[in-house]
Amino acid sequence: MLSLALFRRASFSAANGIGFCLFASLFGALFLMSQFFQIAQGRTPLQTGAALLVWSAWGFIVAPAAARAAARYGNRPFMLAGLTLQAIGLGSLALTADQHTPYLELVPMLALSGIGSAMVFSTVAGEVMTSVDPDQIGIASGTNNALRELGGVFGVAVLATVFNRPGVYNSPDNFVAGFHSALWVAVAFAVLGVALTGFLKTKKSPVPEVSLEARSAA
Repeated sequence: MLSLALFRRASFSAANGIGFCLFASLFGALFLMSQFFQIAQGRTPLQTGAALLVWSAWGFIVAPAAARAAARYGNRPFMLAGLTLQAIGLGSLALTADQHTPYLELVPMLALSGIGSAMVFSTVAGEVMTSVDPDQIGIASGTNNALRELGGVFGVAVLATVFNRPGVYNSPDNFVAGFHSALWVAVAFAVLGVALTGFLKTKKSPVPEVSLEARSAA
């Protein structure tokens, strides 16, 4: 059972809040970005998937690297930097993406957002795990996963509501107008996540010490 007393721990609550905001921003923006490429710019679903790789593929590289670096410098700097990059990338898309924007102009913005979100994936999980006692790690992990998924669903619902308007699918111009408005909501979720990093303690992940006996055995 999840004890509500866990949420009295500032780092636990803040990290879970950051995870919620990250996935609300990411899933909501991704849901509409995939439609933007097809409806506003006329790409096929296969072309859209390939175009989005420049956003999503960073997780394979950046997330493990951020987790290793966080062991030395702490989780907070990477969450702060990652959410800031995500907000900048999505804000830039909201300002510039339209029916005729060349893909190469969108690549830096998509990459910036992808790098930023990847920096937060592993560090949020690490912060949640280190903010509780060892016997509560399973409950903490389940809570974090549930709130991330809830954030994703919430983000899609909120951004779709802001995006929706009469005739939004009737023309690329109408679609882009709703798309821009919704992206600013995704930016707002990322900025809220930035604010929540202020409740995190600046700390490094514990590095296990190797005993003299273990060194001798090695």
